Amino acid sequence: MTTRNQAPPHAPAPHPLAGIGDEAAPSLEGQLAAVQTLGWQALELRSLDGVPLADVPAADIRAAARRLAGAGVRVVALASRIGNWSRPVTGDLAQDLDELRVMEEYAALLDCRRVRVMSYPNAGLPQDEWGRRAVERLGLLTGRAEAAGLTLLHENCAGWAGSDAGRTLRLLSEVDSPALRVLFDTGNGVPHGYRAADLLGPLLPYVAHVHIKDAVRSPDGTTAYVLPGDGEAEVEHCLRTLLAAGYTGPLSLEPHLALRPHEGLLRPGEGAGELFVRAGRRLEGLLAGLTDDTGPGHARGNAPVPRRIP
Repeated sequence: MTTRNQAPPHAPAPHPLAGIGDEAAPSLEGQLAAVQTLGWQALELRSLDGVPLADVPAADIRAAARRLAGAGVRVVALASRIGNWSRPVTGDLAQDLDELRVMEEYAALLDCRRVRVMSYPNAGLPQDEWGRRAVERLGLLTGRAEAAGLTLLHENCAGWAGSDAGRTLRLLSEVDSPALRVLFDTGNGVPHGYRAADLLGPLLPYVAHVHIKDAVRSPDGTTAYVLPGDGEAEVEHCLRTLLAAGYTGPLSLEPHLALRPHEGLLRPGEGAGELFVRAGRRLEGLLAGLTDDTGPGHARGNAPVPRRIP
């Protein structure tokens, strides 16, 4: 049976190399400096001056939109707190509905139609009830987003469907809307205890946005983040899989080398911007390594390598 959810995802913005700006600097100026050093022309916005995006005054978002336009830098996604690690499935849904309303306004100001969400951590409920509530909430939120012309990007992170492809497919099937798609993060499987490549395969038709990070897991259960390609996340394998499947959407760098949103600065003695640029160069190198001898623009398997924004 054909469902609305089997419709192709919204056409990806042609700006594949991007970065979550606050991983490089708190200020918009610092975020712009990092991506411009890399020669990239796209940002994913999560916070400005340490303030989560939805809590930033509208006047400041308008000013940011003007500054971004002047710099020739586009916004490929807005990272919300909807359903994330700080908002259990038993929490007040009004908080997420309010944030989505703000994101609708800011999406229009920033000319960006994509909003990152998660699927709610549990708070002591039985598994079936947790799933029912998570799907119900995201169904309601997706309906609001679709009416506003937005696409919600569900990340494989905290939440009911965060680390299980079957649950993610159930979520997509039950919500049944082209306004709900998958944000695949290469590095989240390491701290959450699964192989990212195993999750990616079944979800490939629904992937509309990608985060790039890498990590290693220590015997004591702690996670250390490393340059893309240096860890256990099989970043190169995931990139090859995506490209072979024809993925042309954003590749958004989230290295976690200097910042984890729920932990603050981890390495304040080193320049976050410099670490971000190092990670960006490594990502470029991994992509270049997927190019065969026939020349640029063709990955092994004849899939296109993403271009920088012209």
